[in-house]
Amino acid sequence: MKMASTEHNVSGNAPVGRKRFWKQADVVPEGQGFVVQLDGRSIRLPRKTPLCVSSRALADALAAEWQAAGQNADGLFSPADLPLTGIAGSMIERIPAEREGVLRSLLAYAGSDLLCYREPGEGKLAQVQRKEWDPWLEWLRKQYGVTLHTSSGVMPIVQPEESLQKLYDAMEKLNAAELAVLAVSVPALGSLVLGLALVNGAGSVDELVASATLDERMQMAVWGEDTEITDRIAGIQREVADAARFLQLARTPAV
Repeated sequence: MKMASTEHNVSGNAPVGRKRFWKQADVVPEGQGFVVQLDGRSIRLPRKTPLCVSSRALADALAAEWQAAGQNADGLFSPADLPLTGIAGSMIERIPAEREGVLRSLLAYAGSDLLCYREPGEGKLAQVQRKEWDPWLEWLRKQYGVTLHTSSGVMPIVQPEESLQKLYDAMEKLNAAELAVLAVSVPALGSLVLGLALVNGAGSVDELVASATLDERMQMAVWGEDTEITDRIAGIQREVADAARFLQLARTPAV
């Protein structure tokens, strides 16, 4: 049984998604892992691989989100209802097949890392950026021996090749679950540094999201709350929280 994907409705009026087609989601031990099944049939990812993980805790959480999906008035569900399954799919299929490409795409964030681009001058925003962002760059230096340059201009920063190589080497040592979590958290946070902090348990979800949305929060402190901005921050919070939860579950020993 393939993992469901979203069906886009071009009219913009009718609900978007697929109709729930199962009654019960369960976890079944298989070999060294745990397979998630719908009505006794294994869920299969887009490349036909069964949705099978080594952690029982993660498998239970995957089954729970499938059991909850589509439990609404219209009976529709979409990938947004299955965030853990999406990360699991990346761990199981994308990372093994495209590992080098994933590493290179993540490394590219070092050149545009949010923490490295600062407000010019000595205004309040520049001061708060130094206060909140410098400790993360110091953590990176202590954890990996990596120094990243910062800039108060708009031109792209060319980071030291030695630093980039150290970051690549550090990520190359990560397992598929950790890389899948980075692949979600780094784009959401706009920062490879903050993504690595998440994987290392160096900061809570709230701390990391607060750092990633510093500029927006400072803007609203001056001009008042903006629904578009608060919605965006809430979306980042959900993505990073899902990634953190996935990693915690994946690291839970099988029982």
